[in-house]
Amino acid sequence: MKLHKQSSRRDEELPNSQPYSPKTLKYPNRSLPRSINYLLKEQRLLFILVGILIGSTFFIIQPSLSHLSTSSEPHSSIPRSYNALNHESLSTLSSYNDKDFSFRVNGGTGRVPVGVGRKRMRIVVTGGAGFVGSHLVDKLIKRGDDVIVIDNFFTGRKENVKHHFGNPRFELIRHDVVEPILLEVDQIYHLACPASPVHYKYNPVKTIKTNVMGTLNMLGLAKRIGAKFLLTSTSEVYGDPLEHPQKETYWGHVNPIGVRSCYDEGKRTAETLTMDYHRGANVEVRIARIFNTYGPRMCLDDGRVVSNFVAQAIRKQPMTVYGDGKQTRSFQFVSDLVDGLVALMEGEHIGPFNLGNPGEFTMLELAGVVKEVIDPSATIEFKANTADDPHKRKPDISKAKELLNWEPKISLQEGLPLMVNDFRNRILNEDEGKGN
Repeated sequence: MKLHKQSSRRDEELPNSQPYSPKTLKYPNRSLPRSINYLLKEQRLLFILVGILIGSTFFIIQPSLSHLSTSSEPHSSIPRSYNALNHESLSTLSSYNDKDFSFRVNGGTGRVPVGVGRKRMRIVVTGGAGFVGSHLVDKLIKRGDDVIVIDNFFTGRKENVKHHFGNPRFELIRHDVVEPILLEVDQIYHLACPASPVHYKYNPVKTIKTNVMGTLNMLGLAKRIGAKFLLTSTSEVYGDPLEHPQKETYWGHVNPIGVRSCYDEGKRTAETLTMDYHRGANVEVRIARIFNTYGPRMCLDDGRVVSNFVAQAIRKQPMTVYGDGKQTRSFQFVSDLVDGLVALMEGEHIGPFNLGNPGEFTMLELAGVVKEVIDPSATIEFKANTADDPHKRKPDISKAKELLNWEPKISLQEGLPLMVNDFRNRILNEDEGKGN
């Protein structure tokens, strides 16, 4: 009975008692949101308030410090003339894309944005140590881009790009594009392939592998990383043309089993692959068909007519003309070509585009211009013509004029002396190109 009474008394005294729960004691304010509970615990709210106070104090004091520094400028060791930059000076400073200049204008703080109007690109140039590739690298570096050159140095030369060694925006990789490579870039200029008859006939199987496997590897890279891809094709895709001048719509007249077919058909296949990757994999592509180009850094004794004539005239050798010398070619200076390649890459049109100078010369006329520039007493030696040599070659560049706003600016008479100076220095001073 006593036990029963005690228990009933306890029940009367604690009518609403609940079983013991550690969670109830640990979180007494269950009704409050969890975010508020989080702020109230461990003095977090106090730390937040202190941070707000410190930040407010800084912004209140900062204008006063700026006023003091402005008033003390006359006593600075920096001349006041640097603080009063005119409009011309500002435009000059803003032209530098690789630095971020801060300066004071009319007592306030101003900043010239880096690379106003365009993003700095990371670009790979295959064959970038070659004749055309090295000039393209020069232009890309000059405008502020980061450039990676890939070259196996079969026809390329380190001397062509050595002036960029030490530049943090330039990289050189010795690599054959027949093998895959992994890079992260925005644009791919695919120039890698021997372009002169002497070089592409030396190992024709390697030439067509470079055109096919090399192009496949670069297109695969462009697909994986979403890069824009530009293929440098050639006027040789027209073969020995039956249409004159040649338009981009002309399908060509090519010998598929001749001694030049490793290059001609290789480039035609490269164009096919490029368009298939565009249609099937949505790769953004561009195609340029390059006509005869000349200028500094051409390989000596590479079998191309301009370099042959110039090198022979400087060495006091007879200039070799194959056939009757009535074959025609069109010659563009390398800087004009580079401008066209960049315009094509930055434009909105796929192509193909003819990039060449429509000025047409016979081989005898070219020999006459070389004689005028180098040595009026130079002689000409005639030899039998080579197989599958085109009789006529002249580009129709109306498409490039209309869609790329591009046309060549330098005539043969203006550009040839620049090439002659380069060849003369290399032949006479470097013991290079002895017909090896």
